[in-house]
Amino acid sequence: MSRYINPFTDFGFKKLFGEQANIDILLDFLNALEFHPIKIEKLTFKTHEKLGESIIDRKAIFDLYCEDVQGNRFIVELQRVQQEFFKDRALYYSTFAIQEQAETGKWDYQLAGVYFVGILDFTLTNHISNADKYIHNVVLMEKETKIIFYDKLEYKYIEIPKFNKKEDELVTTLDKWLYFFKYLSKLENIPSVLNNETFIKAFDIAEMTHMDSEKKLEYQASLKAYRDLHVILDEHFNRGEIKGREEGKIEGREEGKIEGESIGIEKRDIELVTNMYKKSISLESISDLTNLSIERVKEILSLE
Repeated sequence: MSRYINPFTDFGFKKLFGEQANIDILLDFLNALEFHPIKIEKLTFKTHEKLGESIIDRKAIFDLYCEDVQGNRFIVELQRVQQEFFKDRALYYSTFAIQEQAETGKWDYQLAGVYFVGILDFTLTNHISNADKYIHNVVLMEKETKIIFYDKLEYKYIEIPKFNKKEDELVTTLDKWLYFFKYLSKLENIPSVLNNETFIKAFDIAEMTHMDSEKKLEYQASLKAYRDLHVILDEHFNRGEIKGREEGKIEGREEGKIEGESIGIEKRDIELVTNMYKKSISLESISDLTNLSIERVKEILSLE
């Protein structure tokens, strides 16, 4: 067992960044991302579950959701596996943080900022970009002039697997945080370049020997779920793509290809959902990771 927890497990991420006692660590990380034109002075956690306007609307459950003293909202999502519509999901989630600012009575529509951070344990296969670019800063801007049109809505996608700086190449605070994310569970000692108050606290929180037996068991369960999830998704997404292509070659017809791909995707979804459920992954997590509705997940599992 490694000395430090894996920050990509649900337990590890929430332990490091999601507890009120550790909110200074989250604050340091967010300020390292440089959300211009603001500097975050103080953060408080908000409820991570946001309901739709009616009982039939889909809800949003954030990994982390917080607010600074100016009322700016920050949504931080840890995405462990590729999801076809992750960018759509980020946009959808941000609408909750926008709509909740509406005031009753007379209101001039002035909004505080909404900032989304996606920490990705994979590369964005559906995004054309420089192969070495690991941070994508997305804002609303005027196409021709590239001038920012609205500076209070921003999305940052961080592709951790693309970050390949070595210890002696870490210069900025953000460099250090991304190194921390990528290598924490492999480290045996605190690197000298991370030897400051904030990182020492983070390493102390992450150290396995500082946890009681109950927390260690909770972490082991979270680590197992993380590993199982990767195995299941790698196997079944690849198998589904192969089946879809093979079925699609029937008689060389385009309609056969489309139909075959559909069959492959359907089989993949059924196998994927079934195996994830067997691994005790929650229905909500299955829905989020597969982009299938809760109703469709229940239908596949024959649940009422």
